[in-house]
Amino acid sequence: MASINPGNVNHLKVAWTYRTGEPLTAVEGGGRPPAFEATAVYANSLLYISTPFGKVIALDPLTGTERWKFDAEINRKGNYGDLTSRGVTAWQDRIFFASIDARLFAIDARTGKRCEDFGDHGHIDLTKGLRRGPVYVGEYEETTPPAVVDGLVIVGSAIADNVRLNAPTPEVRAFDAHTGALRWTWDPLTGSPNAGAGNAWSRITVDPERHLVFVPTGSASPDYYGGLRPGDNLYANSVVALRSQTGAMVWHFQTVHHDLWDYDVASPPALVTVRRGGKAIPAVAVGSKTGHIFLLDRVTGKPLFPVEERPVPKSDVPGEEASPTQPFPTLPPPLASQHVTSADASGRTEADRKWCEEQMTGLRAEGIFTPPSLQGTLVAPGNIGGLHWGGIAADSTRGLLIAPSNNLTAVVRLVPRDQVAAYRKEHPDWETTAQVGTPYAMSRMFLLTPSHIPCNPPPYGMLTAVDTETGKFRWQASLPSITLGAPLIAGDLVFLGATPEPVIRGFDIKTGKEVWKGDLPASARSTPMTFRASNGKQFIVIAAGGHEPFLGKLDNALVAFTLP
Repeated sequence: MASINPGNVNHLKVAWTYRTGEPLTAVEGGGRPPAFEATAVYANSLLYISTPFGKVIALDPLTGTERWKFDAEINRKGNYGDLTSRGVTAWQDRIFFASIDARLFAIDARTGKRCEDFGDHGHIDLTKGLRRGPVYVGEYEETTPPAVVDGLVIVGSAIADNVRLNAPTPEVRAFDAHTGALRWTWDPLTGSPNAGAGNAWSRITVDPERHLVFVPTGSASPDYYGGLRPGDNLYANSVVALRSQTGAMVWHFQTVHHDLWDYDVASPPALVTVRRGGKAIPAVAVGSKTGHIFLLDRVTGKPLFPVEERPVPKSDVPGEEASPTQPFPTLPPPLASQHVTSADASGRTEADRKWCEEQMTGLRAEGIFTPPSLQGTLVAPGNIGGLHWGGIAADSTRGLLIAPSNNLTAVVRLVPRDQVAAYRKEHPDWETTAQVGTPYAMSRMFLLTPSHIPCNPPPYGMLTAVDTETGKFRWQASLPSITLGAPLIAGDLVFLGATPEPVIRGFDIKTGKEVWKGDLPASARSTPMTFRASNGKQFIVIAAGGHEPFLGKLDNALVAFTLP
């Protein structure tokens, strides 16, 4: 049966839509509303999805009919920073699922029942056994599917990283996939005992052939003041290769030293084969919120394009010692704007432009890595990136990386401790967090006009094809707005939801030309997937859960497309 290709993609139609039926409001404990962002998994002739509220659901792939449902019965009184679940992992006869309240479950793939021989009657409480645990429900979360390799199930964590200095610790742990017994632990922040976080909240990827685990880590706590965590803060903001059987570190590469901008490695490390001089080099592509892509040798961690340590602006905040240099890859070029000033103020109307210019005037704006300040700093890219949690799609045959990126500037201000109460009253629309244990609270906001248009010039979102051999761009496609979600490479097509518009787009992988657009019931802050069913038909499936409420409606729909 024919595969979906540029010649027939315009014939794609909705095959079925499944709705989880879950609430579209936050849990009792507060926090953000739910975000249905799961990427479906096709295994055992079923589709498996997870939900923000802790459900795992098995569906008939041809009809979307529910086969079984598992309920983790999450704690609904937690204060969850990201009420989401981005999917499950299928392994042999088991489905592994990590719930938002930090429990790891093993579920029978055929029946949806707990595997009673795993951990404590089918689950493990991941808040236990940490060097320093959470102080409230929701400070330590799980939002990402576990990794499985060599009979081990491996998990990181999502940690609230600008609440306090000594946030929960970020241990990456491997459990026996049959019994749930702990096999090894790796702590990214053993060299920074005052700090927490530095956690692996994005997807951990594995190379089974080489028995390697690639761990992407975020910033140490708190995000925006590092005076009490001096030095580079290894191994935060890094990609780290671990030996799968033992957890021993093989190599590491740090993308940001002494992070002060919330510049996590939010993108899952993408495995790709790079051809150089007729040789095939196993590589890993690491995307950063900075807008950089680092292409590294998968075995040694050595950069495949030179990386330069360049001087960056100094901090003017008492007690802060920013890193004097930061790593910049010479190739590929940055995928996002890295220097925005008041002269760049933009808007749909002249009134919007003037409003933005007024907001930007007087702020520190010396380019990427300008440290947070008391008067306020323009941060470009802002804290969603650059490259974000959706990640990069890799095509080794074509020597391509397909990467979504954002141009969205933020403002960050440090607030002296004795001024925080008054500041919150004066700036109710800013996100202000305590950074307890330090002299300063943090306050930030994305720089948007009153009509929610970015103050920086367009394009606000981009889709870029990077040639892995030359490091240059083969093509770039401008998107109408920011992107939160990853692309899917399916044959000669690239599929992407990600923008706040309620559509999924198809692009020709050779040219970047948009060749198809399919309507969705809500926008898709998620990553699409494809599978070929038992009857030979190819499907494209995407979760349409919506973006933040002011960008459109929320939903809990899973939509499947196929050819007639």
